[in-house]
Amino acid sequence: MNYYGSTQLTNSFRTVRGNTLTIANEIPEDKYGYKATPDVKSVAELLAHIAVSPMWHIEVHGNRMAQIDHAFFADRMQKAGMEEKALRSKSDIIKALTDNGETLSAFIQSLDEATLAEQVTIPTGDKSRFEMLLGAKEHEMHHRGQLMLIQRMLGQVPELTRRRQAMMANR
Repeated sequence: MNYYGSTQLTNSFRTVRGNTLTIANEIPEDKYGYKATPDVKSVAELLAHIAVSPMWHIEVHGNRMAQIDHAFFADRMQKAGMEEKALRSKSDIIKALTDNGETLSAFIQSLDEATLAEQVTIPTGDKSRFEMLLGAKEHEMHHRGQLMLIQRMLGQVPELTRRRQAMMANR
C-alpha cells in the first residue's frame, strides 16, 4: 500500500498509538518496573520513551528546519530523558501517551504535501519529512514489539494476538 499524504500517515500513527495504549492499559501497574533483563528499559521506561521520544518532530517540521545535526539530537535526547523520568505512575504514562499521541497526530494532519516532500539533511543523509515522520511510527512499533514480548513473559496474550486468534477461529 502506498501512503498518500498526511491523512493516511495520521490515521496509521493513531492506529499504532492505540495499540500501544492497549498494552499500556493491560500491563498491571505493579509490573511497570519489570525488565526482561537487567540491562534494558523497564515497562514504564519503554512506555515513557514511546510517549516522549517523537515529540521533537513538531519542532523540526513545524519550523521547517532544513538540517539537523548530532548536537540537535543530543540536546533533544537529553530533554526527552528528563521528560521521560518525570512520568512516574501508570496514569501519568498513559496520559502522556494519549495527549502526546493526539498532539503529534494533529500536527501530522496539518502538514501539506509540499512540506512532507521537503528534504531534511540529517547525519545519516537526506530524508523527506514524510520519511522522518514514518520513522517515528516505526520506532514506536519497534518498542511495542518489545512490550508484546514482555506481555508474554508476564503471562499475558497481547491484544493483537488475541484479535488474530479470534479471526482465525471464525474462519
